[in-house]
Amino acid sequence: MKQVRVIAPAKINLSLDIVGRRPDGYHTVSMVMQAVSLYDTLTVAVDEGERSDAVSITCEGYDIPCDKTNIVSKAATAFYQYTQVEPHPLTVVIEKEIPTRAGLAGGSADGAATVLALNYLYETHLTMKEMADICAKVGSDVPFCLLGGTMLATGTGTTLKKLCALQPCHIVICKPDLSVSTKEAYEKCDSKPYKGFLYTDEVVKQLYRRDIRGMSSCLYNEFEQVLTLPEISEIKKQMMKHKALGASMSGSGSAVYAIFLSEKRAQECVDALKKKYDKVFLCEPVKDGAKIE
Repeated sequence: MKQVRVIAPAKINLSLDIVGRRPDGYHTVSMVMQAVSLYDTLTVAVDEGERSDAVSITCEGYDIPCDKTNIVSKAATAFYQYTQVEPHPLTVVIEKEIPTRAGLAGGSADGAATVLALNYLYETHLTMKEMADICAKVGSDVPFCLLGGTMLATGTGTTLKKLCALQPCHIVICKPDLSVSTKEAYEKCDSKPYKGFLYTDEVVKQLYRRDIRGMSSCLYNEFEQVLTLPEISEIKKQMMKHKALGASMSGSGSAVYAIFLSEKRAQECVDALKKKYDKVFLCEPVKDGAKIE
């Protein structure tokens, strides 16, 4: 039995513009994604003594499916199909810190970690690009979760370009007990007229200027604009009251994040939010995606 541990960071969206809709129903986007120091940890073990595509997934404390519908199982299938490696029984233990249904790419991070783990365990020596190609077959955020850092994502979200790194800062993330229908959010975006410009372009410009204050004033999430979510607005208000540079919802929600230069103010914001919310985190931007411990 060979095994490996992989840590997989969450992501936040510094911007999220919906650009259009393709004939196949997929939406095209322009967004800036940032990896942050909030991690799931996966222990992946392969039993080389048997031949089977069975995947046993364990994740305590979270209500997620642990069958073939889990993204870990889908990532393993994509890896075997791409590499033509004969499958062996896999055991995957997920230690989850990234909240589910939050817009923080927790599932996508686990999928990316699985591809990285299998490349290591089977010694297939795939390049990062080859692994990213496998990840793209699993989900639109999965390639980013493999690569990490600060990236511009276009197309369906899988066309990635490395950007100037976000300056050192403190990021407060709060996940309310609220679920958002991604399908409904996209439908509302479809019925909205095109706004004529992209916030993403401004965020990219400010990143290259190394102007974190200017960048924080450009944070934008199209889903947040079309959904009526009073609790999201209230959390953002609390964050700004603690002198955040800017705040926004991440992905399709419902996690909200804020950027601070002062660690003291960020911690005060965490303490205040924890009086009402269970899932509040203080983290930083990171330059890596999934990596072997």
